[in-house]
Amino acid sequence: MFKETLISTDKLTGRLNHQTIKASLFLVCLFFLPACSDKPNVIQHADDYNSAGHHQVYVVSHEWHTGFVIPSKKVYESIPTLEDRFGHSGNIEFGWGDKKFYQAKEITTGLALRAILWPTETVVHAVAVPVNVSGYFGNSEIELLCLNDNEITSLVAFISNSFSKNSLTEVEPLSEGIYGDSQFYKGAGSYHLWNTCNEWTAKGLKSIGMDILTTPKFTAESVMNYLREKHSTSDDPLEIRIEAKCLPDTESQ
Repeated sequence: MFKETLISTDKLTGRLNHQTIKASLFLVCLFFLPACSDKPNVIQHADDYNSAGHHQVYVVSHEWHTGFVIPSKKVYESIPTLEDRFGHSGNIEFGWGDKKFYQAKEITTGLALRAILWPTETVVHAVAVPVNVSGYFGNSEIELLCLNDNEITSLVAFISNSFSKNSLTEVEPLSEGIYGDSQFYKGAGSYHLWNTCNEWTAKGLKSIGMDILTTPKFTAESVMNYLREKHSTSDDPLEIRIEAKCLPDTESQ
């Protein structure tokens, strides 16, 4: 059943030569000085994240890229325009990145270097995701987060600020997305070496109260390593946490 919905990372990375890009990133890092932080900015959160909430949110890794899967009901409260596009979906995955690199049919070293060597325009990628998140992303590493009301409000605010909006404060759709039922939207902020897609994910985690360093986060692995270490200190092993659900919402019962 899930063979039709499993996401192939090849669709996201194309025929990218990983070793070439890694070497290029290392050489660029030797000569780049840290730039000022760029939009979207971290939402300041007063309390530390403690994994005790009832809202199920996932961080998904697609080898080079990470994103968030968030219950659509909470998203529509902040970005109502998306309900017209994804109203049937239980969850929405969000990713943020370089406009040309993210939308390219084939990823090349030239596109990757262009994205990190100077500031470029950005996009948000939104994907309709069913209730069975782990089944849908069967080919990708995922990490479960259990957010309370304040934490998910903060994360959704960060996601909302990642969109560029028109004079009516509506998000601006661009091309069709790269897998599943998906759509690209015009993004806020500029993409560059010190403001990458994985640093964007780290900013989102910082916005819910995690103590993660938002830069440098050049790779998806750096984000997922942080989450694995975070979860290794909890009482539940990772494999149980992935299959488990967050605490029930007792207030709504």
